[in-house]
Amino acid sequence: MQDQPQNQEGMTQARDEAMPQEWDEEPIEGPLKRSLMKKLGGGRGRMMIGLVMALSMVVIAVAAPLIATHDPYRTAVRERFLPPSAENLMGTDEFGRDVFSRVVYGARVSMYVGVGVVALSTVAGTVIGLLSGYFRRVDNILMRVMDALMAFPSILLAIAILAALGPHIGNVIIALSIVYTPRTARVVRGQVLSVREEAYVESARAVGLGNFRIIYRYILPNVMAPLIVQATFILALTIIAEAGLSYIGAGTPPPTPSWGNILADGRPHMYRAAWMTTFPGLFIMIAVLGLNIFGDGLRDVLDPRQKES
Repeated sequence: MQDQPQNQEGMTQARDEAMPQEWDEEPIEGPLKRSLMKKLGGGRGRMMIGLVMALSMVVIAVAAPLIATHDPYRTAVRERFLPPSAENLMGTDEFGRDVFSRVVYGARVSMYVGVGVVALSTVAGTVIGLLSGYFRRVDNILMRVMDALMAFPSILLAIAILAALGPHIGNVIIALSIVYTPRTARVVRGQVLSVREEAYVESARAVGLGNFRIIYRYILPNVMAPLIVQATFILALTIIAEAGLSYIGAGTPPPTPSWGNILADGRPHMYRAAWMTTFPGLFIMIAVLGLNIFGDGLRDVLDPRQKES
């Protein structure tokens, strides 16, 4: 019986000696790789990647006068359809205008429209969602109006509104704000319906606090997290919608340099001057992709259920 522990110890030592040497590196290298991939693929990692991509577009829009190499409105017929070069980084269009300068200033138009739409639709949608979710008497009326607006395809509703108001950058903001307000309102209403039944809200009612004070102090702070995430997605959708409206001539009127107008100008010349459509399309892709990645990561960080999982 005394020899059994010695035999087991000897078998363990022999098995360890027979194990390949590369197995010794896995407990050190493997967890480090998995931890790095988890951080990059986690909510915070995606949020930072998307934030860098989105902020790059914001910096370009704000610093457009410093970044642009030419006047975006300057025409030069003798310099038509020049390919990308050191003088014209993204070539020139059919009027000899520098495409790089127009794309840079187009970022300013897209961000201006996007921020305006997000601000108006967030304020309007939050007010409607709070009233609809907290006061049952107006819930049916407000939500049926929101459902009626959401029944129309977004782009068709925006075109109909712009047809009545006229193609102007301010009217584009108003039209897209009306289009995206129902989305925000429904998100806020869903959160309010859940929060209004919590014990601390019932306690606030029991001590005699007014409805609007309860909404401001106890309900509104608890709907801010999904509201912020929704705002990032609306900003991405607005950039695409504004470019689409300008592309078909219903949005920002030319010769204002917007990404949609630049794409529309380059469409007849795609085979002759592909750079006229390639570069503005690339900028739209980076801006929208960055905002979507940032929104997904932000949702994972702010959602307690994602943290638990």
